[in-house]
Amino acid sequence: ALSALCAATTAAMGAAAGITWLIDGSYQSISMAISNMIGDVSGMICDGASNSCAMKVSTSAASAWKAVLMALDNTSVSGNEGIVAHDVEQSIRNLCALASQAMQHTDRQIIAIMANKVA
Repeated sequence: ALSALCAATTAAMGAAAGITWLIDGSYQSISMAISNMIGDVSGMICDGASNSCAMKVSTSAASAWKAVLMALDNTSVSGNEGIVAHDVEQSIRNLCALASQAMQHTDRQIIAIMANKVA
């Protein structure tokens, strides 16, 4: 089964955290970078390994760099918006809940669409 959540986005969240850690090293900046990523690209779906994956990786990489720059400027998506919470750990739990629970129907729909494609 697929995961409806694009793994390029979650990989880029890790990259943003790592880049921020290398540049700044503070928990606050790393948390802000992760919150920025969750607020920016968390809705991107996976539609199976395809040519569009490269585009999604590019989008996610650009988002990661933007998230880092914003965090280093002490700017982040607030906990008042969307699935981002005031606590980064809760934001991550919110994203996990979407990926593992709420997107199950999305998984099935994507697979149905892909299965009905004419080669």
